[in-house]
Amino acid sequence: MSNLFCELGLNQLLSDALLKQNISTPSDVQNAVIPEVLLNKNIIVQAETGTGKTLAYLLPLFEVIKLKENNMLVLIVTPTHELAMQIHGQIDLLSKNADANITSASIIGIVNIDRQVEKLKQKPQIIVGTTGRVLELIQKRKIPAHLIKTLVIDESDKLLEKNNIITIKSIIKSLSNDTQILMFSASMPAVTLKIAKEIAKDSKTIFVNKETKVPTSIEHLCFICEERDKLETLRKLIGIIKPSRAFVFINKNNEIELANQKLNYHGIKSEFILSLNSKIKRQKALEDFKKGNTSILISSDLTARGLHVDNVSHIFNISMPENSNEYLHRVGRTGRNGELGVAISLVTENELLLIKMYEKELKIKINVKCMLNGNIIDYKLKSKGKV
Repeated sequence: MSNLFCELGLNQLLSDALLKQNISTPSDVQNAVIPEVLLNKNIIVQAETGTGKTLAYLLPLFEVIKLKENNMLVLIVTPTHELAMQIHGQIDLLSKNADANITSASIIGIVNIDRQVEKLKQKPQIIVGTTGRVLELIQKRKIPAHLIKTLVIDESDKLLEKNNIITIKSIIKSLSNDTQILMFSASMPAVTLKIAKEIAKDSKTIFVNKETKVPTSIEHLCFICEERDKLETLRKLIGIIKPSRAFVFINKNNEIELANQKLNYHGIKSEFILSLNSKIKRQKALEDFKKGNTSILISSDLTARGLHVDNVSHIFNISMPENSNEYLHRVGRTGRNGELGVAISLVTENELLLIKMYEKELKIKINVKCMLNGNIIDYKLKSKGKV
């Protein structure tokens, strides 16, 4: 059988390294992206969560770095610490498995900047980090911006929003005019795409699975309750369902901590991730969740961006997503690799309009349920007095 990764222009060592991760066939996004990166083109890529976007840019960049001299530098920027560390981990794994001797440095906020400066003195070929700290180190001349040949903007829909765009433009302004720019995101609204094309001149736009499809392996449910009762409803549902591993999405920091306290008080093992937490605390929460030490991880959309955790059985939406794409991002964390998953939304009467919007735009059915005597039943049955 032909080596499909080698046919894309990658060397045999990288292909062998992927086999150690049980990857033998390129995904659609990897097929589309790898040749374009090797040709040094600017690209804007939209591909769904879990389709292999990270390797789609890392693999060809590894190839280019190996061919170039030591003055080749790649900068990868992300919206969250967790995603930066996850990419950093993948770089280390790929380098080890391919015997490539390619090094990376993680540059994120809420970490001692002097330690990061020491890392940079070792001249890593790849720098991956969050935008604020990266820009700070560029301005301090600790990151040699003139050596950056490729800039990767991961989760670009978030990094091109008004809260981040000034920092992104400042980073790009410090780079050479011929720096290759690669943008990746699971969603690419029209306004984001317009900004992306202005930033990445003469770029090629690649849409993989452009038609939004929700995996059929996910069951969608919602429960109607008052806003003030959502956390108590969550606790009761977890007690009934006993999920093996579940994400809970709440977008207010104080409510994230409150939910964690409530669940722990009632004997439910949970952890939470906040952007303000220390790096060590966030990493421990994530590792405990991945290892199964805790079954519930509470987070906001932003801090969960790009996190990959296997075998997630349930998704709970406490704060409702503002649009269908965000809903898809969240629920796409369950029902993977042939496993069944359940997405549960706790909504007020007014938020039922959002449920209708998800159903219409994503072409899914979200069944309204309720709890009765420790069981989950159809809402219609209870409302009609048939139980």
